[in-house]
Amino acid sequence: MNKTELVAAMAKETEVSKKDIEAVLKSFVDVVTAELKKGGKIQLVGFGTFEVSERGEREGRNPQTGETMTISASKSPKFKAGKALKDAVNE
Repeated sequence: MNKTELVAAMAKETEVSKKDIEAVLKSFVDVVTAELKKGGKIQLVGFGTFEVSERGEREGRNPQTGETMTISASKSPKFKAGKALKDAVNE
């Protein structure tokens, strides 16, 4: 399902216009992004948790040359599904 299909499904489910749903979805993405940039986390009970995972600096190898190189530290967004979501998917 892509964004357009998600907006259409949400509009049908809630009987709200696609334009309003798209605005709400954009706002949700913006708020989650802003919170994760600050290093925070968002927990939606029953659905899951959005948080930032930090990876330390490490050594790796260039697969083409075999040369050792340093891979710099980075942050990565992570989603962990909640129990209710896991149970619903596994029914």
